[in-house]
Amino acid sequence: MSGGAAEPPPAATLRHWEREQARLRAGVVEEDTEAWQNDAGFAGLERVGGVDLSYIKGDDASACASLVVLSYPALEVLYEDCRMVAVSAPYVAGFLAFREVPFLAEAVQRLQQEEPKLKPQVLLVDGNGLLHPRGFGVACHLGVLTDLPCIGVAKNLLQVDGLIRDELHREQIRSLQREGDAFPLTGTSGRLLGMVLRSSSSSSKPLYVSVGHRVCLGTAVRLVRSCCRYRIPEPIRQADIRSREYIRKQLCSPLEVTSSGPERKKEAEPDDESDTRRNCRASLH
Repeated sequence: MSGGAAEPPPAATLRHWEREQARLRAGVVEEDTEAWQNDAGFAGLERVGGVDLSYIKGDDASACASLVVLSYPALEVLYEDCRMVAVSAPYVAGFLAFREVPFLAEAVQRLQQEEPKLKPQVLLVDGNGLLHPRGFGVACHLGVLTDLPCIGVAKNLLQVDGLIRDELHREQIRSLQREGDAFPLTGTSGRLLGMVLRSSSSSSKPLYVSVGHRVCLGTAVRLVRSCCRYRIPEPIRQADIRSREYIRKQLCSPLEVTSSGPERKKEAEPDDESDTRRNCRASLH
């Protein structure tokens, strides 16, 4: 997920957001709540969801909200919902959920109304959960609002509670030699905030996994690892690919091209559509 540059909100809005985070934070469940979570092979888990927001090229207010549901363990797409949305809340570090989660929660609600049999049993979220300045990142926020088990999966370290990307951290990352290797992220407060996971043998870049809601950290790490064909777990990867493809189709329609400019940087995977998107956009100018 990405945020855009915008005028900062009034101090009163920030205070309201902090109070709302504290109120919702009280509802976070940091333990496993489902029978499938207690099975070594996740027997009973059949549907895993992934969510993502991709922004239109050069336009911080226009984005595509994407929800996908994949079968488990085959990881085949069963359902996808991509919608263009108008993002009005500004990006503020630590408050990304107020900018993006409403659209993702609406996508989950549509799924529950239209295809209830495809409701995911767990959601993987491109962002952090408890690994957050106030212990309530986007994965926690979405989890509490939807009451679904949620897991935060971030590509970069959020430097909170004394966690920093220093030489010691880099050395610990280098020690992750095999797929599935991991080490804990413990803040100076002594609180275990997440795990650093090497999710793929083909990439030395780790993932930062944290609890969102209704799942314990150990289960979260095992599930994320089991969902990875590449570095990024397949539910999030498919949500990202499909949201960017949806935007590409919008931009390829002359009636719907509204802006141009540098695209939000997204991590490319082996079969993404980056070259196609560039060619399509180039033809518009």
